[in-house]
Amino acid sequence: MNIPDHSQTIEKQLPLATRSRPWGAYRYRRRLFNIVFHILGLISIGVGFAMLGILFVTIFNQGITRLNWEFLTSFDSRFPDRAGIKAALVGTFYTISLTIAIAFPLGVASAIYLEEYIRTNWFSRAIEVNISNLAAVPSIIYGLLGLQMFIRWMSLGRGILTGALTLALLVLPTIIIASREAIRAVPLSLREASYALGATRWQTTWHHVLPMALPGVLTGVILAVSRAIGETAALITIGALTFVMFLPHHVLDTFTVLPILIFNWTSRPQDEFRSAASAAIIVLLALVLTVNAIAIILRQRLRRRL
Repeated sequence: MNIPDHSQTIEKQLPLATRSRPWGAYRYRRRLFNIVFHILGLISIGVGFAMLGILFVTIFNQGITRLNWEFLTSFDSRFPDRAGIKAALVGTFYTISLTIAIAFPLGVASAIYLEEYIRTNWFSRAIEVNISNLAAVPSIIYGLLGLQMFIRWMSLGRGILTGALTLALLVLPTIIIASREAIRAVPLSLREASYALGATRWQTTWHHVLPMALPGVLTGVILAVSRAIGETAALITIGALTFVMFLPHHVLDTFTVLPILIFNWTSRPQDEFRSAASAAIIVLLALVLTVNAIAIILRQRLRRRL
């Protein structure tokens, strides 16, 4: 049995620059490029992890001696050995909790509307482009927007509510994009089966599409919380305080958060304040990891139920 030779056909399909070269040399060059780029990728990852490890070790060594219960339960002070993070820690908890409560339902509802209800036309495409662009806007722009809208127009003051609304605007594009991708990944056959049984579009979305997409939605929430909890520029723009000696009692009270407190301490000339800032960074990292771990656990449990 004669096996046809396709080498000439393959050679004709190659670019003109490679037709005159032997097939073995062309394959060797591609393999060499793959190896080179693989090595460069590993070096880039190694350098990034090395710099991150050095940063973590430096912060840990500077702040671990300052981290104690008195540091967590004391207010800020002009004396570095008495300064604590009580007001900033409580303010961070209130601000992030209110931000999630505002941004999560709005983001998911917007994603459901854009994926399940809106018609595909120039208006929907314009909305998609604007949402994608808003995800890359610097945070200080959102701070200026919050200053003009919530403080000057709506007269909400410089309290926790204004900060949470500003951060909600900041993370809303991230939640919308991640939620849309999660909803889009739900198989079309699931929707068709629900419609075949007589369910309405809302019943299909609420009882079938949204539960299937919820693990992916929580991924967007994780990214949003991780960004919001470390924001400083937007909150400084709306007038969040840097020195607070009291706890907020309602959403209109003035406040401070851990990133602003860290920024304030690192600008002080005393070395003791830098040690306190390192200890505050450790607390902030622990808070971020805790919130992310809770969201990941919820996501894994939802996936197991599905």
